Amino acid sequence: MRRQRLAAAIRHTLHRNRLVQIALLAGFWACGEALVRQLHLPVPGGIIGMAVVLVLLATHRIRPDTLGRGAKWLLAEMLLFFVPAVMALLDHHEFIGTLGLKLLAVILTGTLMVMASTALTVELFFRLRTRHDPA
Repeated sequence: MRRQRLAAAIRHTLHRNRLVQIALLAGFWACGEALVRQLHLPVPGGIIGMAVVLVLLATHRIRPDTLGRGAKWLLAEMLLFFVPAVMALLDHHEFIGTLGLKLLAVILTGTLMVMASTALTVELFFRLRTRHDPA
């Protein structure tokens, strides 16, 4: 009976406390990072950790509301994770001038070329498929 109360208290804490959920997500990341370092895998530890979370969710070992509030908070505050990149602009003023415009043009052109080539490839294979379909 005591075990059941303890399990219920842990479940209640997991479902209600955002900080515990964030700590649990960080724990999955840390375990994935340790696994990557131990096995010398060429994959980031966060990917391994999130794959473990995905497997646990898919096999119903954990329920989505066990991590939901913490994950929503992390997603809502994601801008904070990009602050270091913005702060780098303050150290490198050359990116704000002509060099920055050139880099922006290269990035936009490259992105558009990838999108256009993907669209043309999909369209080409779609037309080939419909042309050769016996239906």
